[in-house]
Amino acid sequence: MSERLVIVPTYNEIENISRVVDVVLGLPIKVHLLIVDDNSPDGTGERIKALQSKHTKSLHLIERPGKLGLGTAYIEGFRWAMEKGYLYICEMDADFSHNPNDLPRLFESCEKSADVTIGSRYISGVNVVNWPMSRVLISYFASVYVRLITRMKVRDATAGFVCYRREVLDVINLEKIKFKGYAFQIEMKFKAWKYGFNVVELPIIFTDRKEGTSKMSGKIVSEAIFGVIGLKIRSWFKNYKRVDTSKKIIS
Repeated sequence: MSERLVIVPTYNEIENISRVVDVVLGLPIKVHLLIVDDNSPDGTGERIKALQSKHTKSLHLIERPGKLGLGTAYIEGFRWAMEKGYLYICEMDADFSHNPNDLPRLFESCEKSADVTIGSRYISGVNVVNWPMSRVLISYFASVYVRLITRMKVRDATAGFVCYRREVLDVINLEKIKFKGYAFQIEMKFKAWKYGFNVVELPIIFTDRKEGTSKMSGKIVSEAIFGVIGLKIRSWFKNYKRVDTSKKIIS
């Protein structure tokens, strides 16, 4: 069994999913792929089932009854990964905005020294392709805003291309993760940082989707903006434990 798992949440990704499976499972490193599908009406889940006959041991599927949110999809995937014993768990989008060929770099970073490795759009300038300038500015200044409020030094706090060591997910109480939308990404990074884990950013080039439809909405943006303040305030009343270099929890 592979020690590495890639989790991809899907909702109406029929245009992309076959190629995603082929590219991820064709990488030069051994990985398994878990698709968490929210009952896509376009048949994404059925396509995955058909592909499982080709990838009998490396392609997995969780089917959910409906569109329940990005954060809950990842949490369900994380729980599944931990039950199965994976050591390194990476999350990425299904639309090729994250280049699967960057996955080996993220896994290698966590296998060597990092606890959390972020595929970052902003660690070396602004590496975003095909976004309108308005969206680039919103995304960039959202990360600036998160740094100002939380004091976390991560430059791409909303990034969704992230690799976690299993120990991080063991320590973070997934049952207490509050956010369901893109603010989920901020909350996970913030809690990993507060627990003292080593969070590393590697530069990637983010390319906006060519197929399918974006899932971004005003409600998601609002959750991220106002949720960060609540996240910071709640942290004042929580006694985070620190993590030593051997990954053992200490007082």
